Amino acid sequence: EIEAVTGVQTCALPILPDTSTAIAEIRLLNSDYSREARSLLYQAYRHEPTFAYIFEAERPGYEQRVRATVRELVKQHFFQKLPAIGLFVDDRLIGIALIAPPQRRLGITESWAWQLRMWLSTGVRGTRRYLDYHQAVLACLPSESVHVLPLLGIHPQFQGKHFGEQLLGAVHDWCAEDPHSSGVVLDTGNSRYLEFYKRQGYEEIGEVAIGPVLEHVFFHANPQPLQAATT
Repeated sequence: EIEAVTGVQTCALPILPDTSTAIAEIRLLNSDYSREARSLLYQAYRHEPTFAYIFEAERPGYEQRVRATVRELVKQHFFQKLPAIGLFVDDRLIGIALIAPPQRRLGITESWAWQLRMWLSTGVRGTRRYLDYHQAVLACLPSESVHVLPLLGIHPQFQGKHFGEQLLGAVHDWCAEDPHSSGVVLDTGNSRYLEFYKRQGYEEIGEVAIGPVLEHVFFHANPQPLQAATT
């Protein structure tokens, strides 16, 4: 079960909700869900190995730097009116995928306002490392005609219930409706999740060294019936 695009360790919680019979609902999200999205993605990424290197987990203030990064990425995503898919259980957001369509990449490298906010909240070194990581992943894209998932997460409390598969399935189906897209790209720096993505139909297309972390870039082709219908 996935917890983040780049992998995460599940935190221990004293009481887990009973989701054995829960029915999940897929919804398209807008900026009204920004606060919930930030909270969920912070939980997903704060133990992620790539973020641990980029934002120096060994230094004080690491969690604040991760929280600020997630906040700025979510803010920029909704500011550009880019799509986001949410997974809900009992009206609670338990999973989310931010999506960057082929013609509308998340323009953080061109946004000086975004970079300034990042410098002030995470530091110049962390911002530069993140931008280098972002550019390295984009350099692995098989073509310009793909959707990219910059952030993806399932809340730790809802792991092991196949919600990750359901969220990815919804992402694949939604992206396949775009006639300009050939598929979906995501990346992970956690080897625990490699087999999971392969089981979901992803093919590894590249590797990027992010400090000591080896980031794996994956591609999922659009479902054939939908792809054929748009050609």
